[in-house]
Amino acid sequence: MKLTKKQTEITKTLDSKKEYKIAEAVTLLKKYANAKFDESVDIAINLGVDPKHADQVVRGTVALPNGTGKTVRVLVIAKPEKQQEAIDAGAEHVGFEEYLKKIQEGWTDVDVIIATPDSMSELGKLGKILGPRGLMPNPKSGTVTMNVGQAVKEVKAGKIDFRVDKNGTVHSAVGKASFDEKQLVENITAFVNMILKLKPAAAKGTYVKAVTLSSTMGPGIKIDKSLSDIKTAA
Repeated sequence: MKLTKKQTEITKTLDSKKEYKIAEAVTLLKKYANAKFDESVDIAINLGVDPKHADQVVRGTVALPNGTGKTVRVLVIAKPEKQQEAIDAGAEHVGFEEYLKKIQEGWTDVDVIIATPDSMSELGKLGKILGPRGLMPNPKSGTVTMNVGQAVKEVKAGKIDFRVDKNGTVHSAVGKASFDEKQLVENITAFVNMILKLKPAAAKGTYVKAVTLSSTMGPGIKIDKSLSDIKTAA
């Protein structure tokens, strides 16, 4: 198969078998991220867990120090007494019955839904619509709360939630290619440290099996899975 000019350049400078330290990987990633748009920077961590067992599910939230670089569209489902708080915090959409109806009709044009506990009995009925899209609020991710104002501000500032998939891998965006190297290293460090902190007691053997960093249009760059530089920075 004939390689493009960009692919040829990558094969000359990227050792596909080498595992790079975080700072090295970020330098390479920025070098290859030359699309005409601001590419997302993503991390994939393959873990030695079996998600079929509830005590080995890795799930949590982390506040990225420099945000995600993405404008997060927030919907707050709450009764009237909490709606102004959500509006003041910057939520794009706030309401109750009217948004339950819109979702029922198929509307899901948001990135995060935050709900008050007293609205979950109604919102929970829409699980078949919201669940597959990863939009169902959950107390563990801080998206079911009476403190809707704080929750909106945290999400807007770069708080993300993650969950291991059925193959034992956690995927997440950790910034944009336009971020400087220090910002990306700080975000990656925060994310990986949270994954390490959440190691299930039931997980046996090697916990971190592989780590890959990539931009939207760039190659996958293998990270040193010992994460020695991450642990040092923690």
